[in-house]
Amino acid sequence: MTVRVAALYRFAPLPDCADLVAPLAQLCADLGIRGTLLLAPEGINGTVAGEAAAVDALLARLAGGWIFGTRLAGMELKLSTAADMPFGKLKVKAKREIVSFDGGVTDPSRRVGAYVAPADWNALISDPGTVVIDTRNAFEVAIGTFAGARDPGTASFGDFRAFVDRELDPARDRRIAMFCTGGIRCEKASAYLLDRGFAEVQHLKGGILAYLEQVPAAESLWRGGCFVFDGRLALGHGLAEVPETAAGVLP
Repeated sequence: MTVRVAALYRFAPLPDCADLVAPLAQLCADLGIRGTLLLAPEGINGTVAGEAAAVDALLARLAGGWIFGTRLAGMELKLSTAADMPFGKLKVKAKREIVSFDGGVTDPSRRVGAYVAPADWNALISDPGTVVIDTRNAFEVAIGTFAGARDPGTASFGDFRAFVDRELDPARDRRIAMFCTGGIRCEKASAYLLDRGFAEVQHLKGGILAYLEQVPAAESLWRGGCFVFDGRLALGHGLAEVPETAAGVLP
């Protein structure tokens, strides 16, 4: 059976997030959905999987005014498939942040960097005046990244702040282009850079997953595989599963 996988996030005010956990968990359980959904005062984030009809039903409820009202309108969503169920169980939790960074100080709902469509990404990162930064953690970068991108060498996303403050300079690094798996980390990272005076901050719309889905392999500047946080390990062009090599870097 082919399993539908949905990676989603949305920064939106959810001050009632703790009250939303139980009904959301019950809906997912009723539909046979597995995976992880995180709720926080700043929004929703997660990846879930199940039968196609079940995933579609969940997404329709999330976007259709159910317990969230219209707050999840415009939710960032990426659909892919898996040969087998990539999750062992369902987890729905309330957290302080939907992606841990600085305890909620940085607010992507206020402002973020400029979005760059996957079709325009190659030209941007090929410009010698662009500083290209992978906002993901070191083990993810080791599996795959864009040619020429800087690896901050972080063990956790919160470490990215120290990298920025230590290695980047608004006066020198005039144009920043960042990317991450699905876009959520770049929302916070770009907001953080803007708060620190960087004038031109851009990030890949929909993240690496959107790029791999939309940009033909023959035109790609991506090298390796894109690590995903489920049993598939990593995806390649067309969001197809790719095998791990003995070296740990995917073809």
